[in-house]
Amino acid sequence: MAVSHAANFTIPPQLLEQRGLLLQQEATDLVLAETGEDGRLYLLTPATKLAWQAMKEAASQDGIALLMISAFRSIARQTEIISDKLAEGQQLEDILLVCAPPGYSEHHTGRAIDIATPEDPELEISFDTTTAFVWLQNNARRFGFQMSYPPGNSSGFQYEPWHWCFQS
Repeated sequence: MAVSHAANFTIPPQLLEQRGLLLQQEATDLVLAETGEDGRLYLLTPATKLAWQAMKEAASQDGIALLMISAFRSIARQTEIISDKLAEGQQLEDILLVCAPPGYSEHHTGRAIDIATPEDPELEISFDTTTAFVWLQNNARRFGFQMSYPPGNSSGFQYEPWHWCFQS
């Protein structure tokens, strides 16, 4: 059975099976972790917020600026993102290489953070050439974070050096 959404698309069940994608529980216990310069509110689980703050402070002490550019995202918001990309003319198969199907994004859990640094454009693979990325590779595990989508990841998503998830 295909996974249908209130929007104008259906996720083929074979895609979910082939890529081994797992349903992600949408978090209900969320706290404000940060407010972006644009006024955007970034929500995380309480434990993830504490781990993020500790990691961000440690990085700062080492001269590294870590910027949160995405955190909790509801299933409804994930559906909107994919619908918007389809409306722009992108193909569903291409979208699903860079965007998880609704219900399957780690962002639903309130434990995933997309990270940038002032020197690098947001959500670009070139993030892996920054000192912030090197710092994360060497230190993120101490704070409970791991990069979810390294090159050649089993989920079939493009390499996302900016996407880190707290493992509680």
